[in-house]
Amino acid sequence: MKTHIFYIYICLTAAVTVLSASCDDSGQGDAVKPVIELHEPAEGDVLKTGSDVHFEMDLSDDVELKSYKVNIHPNFDGHSHNKAGEETEATVDFEFERSWDVSGKKNEHVHHHEIEIPENATPGAYHLMVYCTDAAGNEAHIAVNIELSHDGEEHDHDDDEHDHDEHDD
Repeated sequence: MKTHIFYIYICLTAAVTVLSASCDDSGQGDAVKPVIELHEPAEGDVLKTGSDVHFEMDLSDDVELKSYKVNIHPNFDGHSHNKAGEETEATVDFEFERSWDVSGKKNEHVHHHEIEIPENATPGAYHLMVYCTDAAGNEAHIAVNIELSHDGEEHDHDDDEHDHDEHDD
């Protein structure tokens, strides 16, 4: 009986060793981060309060994408949160965060107008951050400085063929 238990112990130890070795990430598996090419908004763009954001980018991964997230937050005076000027009307600091699923694709062209800037958003400096995660959990990010203004550019929707995601496999 002791020989039988010893035999089971040896088999279990061998199985755990083989499984542990197959899960080792040293040289195996997807270790490459996805690639983000943000086209719009670009560094330094001035966006109009009370309008939507023309958002366009290309995502790619060597194996498979999973999701992307957009985060916009104030960057008044390098995060000291001093306002960019005196406003006569009450304003609110604009913050936005949302994720989208792009699972099952290696390449994705993203184009939408789903980010709405309220009319009463506080004008000034903001960060726009994009994070992309692949199916293996690798994450890349990109950050651009944008400005919100009452006099910013409003995107002309008449020039767009589509106001939603376009998918390229």
